[in-house]
Amino acid sequence: MAIAAFLAVLAVFPFLVTAPWVLTIALFTLMYAVLASAWNLVGGYAGYPSLGHAAFFGLGAYTEAIWFEHHGIGSGLTPFAVLPLVGLVVAAAGLPVAWIAMRTRSDVFAIVTITLLFVAQTLAYNLRGITHGAQGMAMPVPNFAPATFERPFYYAMLALLVFALVLSHAVLRSRLGLALLAIRADEDKARGVGVPVGTAKLGAFALSVGITGMAGGVWAYYLSFIYPQFAVDPLVTIAMVLMVFLGGRGTLWGPVLGAFIVAPAQQYLAYQYGANQLYLIGYAALFVVIILVLPRGILPTLGERWRRRRLRLPADVAGEAP
Repeated sequence: MAIAAFLAVLAVFPFLVTAPWVLTIALFTLMYAVLASAWNLVGGYAGYPSLGHAAFFGLGAYTEAIWFEHHGIGSGLTPFAVLPLVGLVVAAAGLPVAWIAMRTRSDVFAIVTITLLFVAQTLAYNLRGITHGAQGMAMPVPNFAPATFERPFYYAMLALLVFALVLSHAVLRSRLGLALLAIRADEDKARGVGVPVGTAKLGAFALSVGITGMAGGVWAYYLSFIYPQFAVDPLVTIAMVLMVFLGGRGTLWGPVLGAFIVAPAQQYLAYQYGANQLYLIGYAALFVVIILVLPRGILPTLGERWRRRRLRLPADVAGEAP
């Protein structure tokens, strides 16, 4: 019931609040909720801390932009209709990367993936015949009504968030989810008892980067102009990781909660103070708070406190009884 109410509020939000700048903040909040949920499939469920997901966000953005450089957008909704294809392209591109990177673990995996991010950014700058390099790429601007211009993009992101949550829930309840949790607990033991470790990791990585790429496609269409430094931005990855760790790594709703706390604040500071990037100080402070106070994230910490409280209650009642 609470989940249905939450989604209903998100669905009617553009009709309750019509200020474009507020809807833009809401749109980016949904985008980061999608990205955090996608990252959680690999970093949370499987315990592989990828720092290169922004590369796949950028790949999705460029795939969308390159395709519609040569094709019309019709009524303006066609770029949304091709998002599943964008996700498949990005997922297919992610498989060989995962096959190599996931032969490493832990810190080495993080270094390999962040190296991939900078390789992707360098390619975006230098493949000028495809990406137009530092000049950036333009996408056609749809002729949506100015008063409700943000709504189609908002609902596209909301649909992606619902898809990411349903997929994450299905993975958790499936044999793939059990395999990923076993890998996170002890990969060698999981392999020893017959868990298909390689297949599970590749599947989770492909699903994760596919969703990330689709979010990148909506982002590119909304901005209508993309540059390499923003499409393949390490700060996008940092934001995903921060939101997942804040809300609760490996939980279904933790990444969404983290995104709904961090993203509006980050967007508001960006609107108020321009390009001075003061929000990065907030990122650093939040990382310190999470490490010191909430190392497991908000939802696991609250859940643990609730369980302890319930266990104490019968003892307290028994102690008060005559």
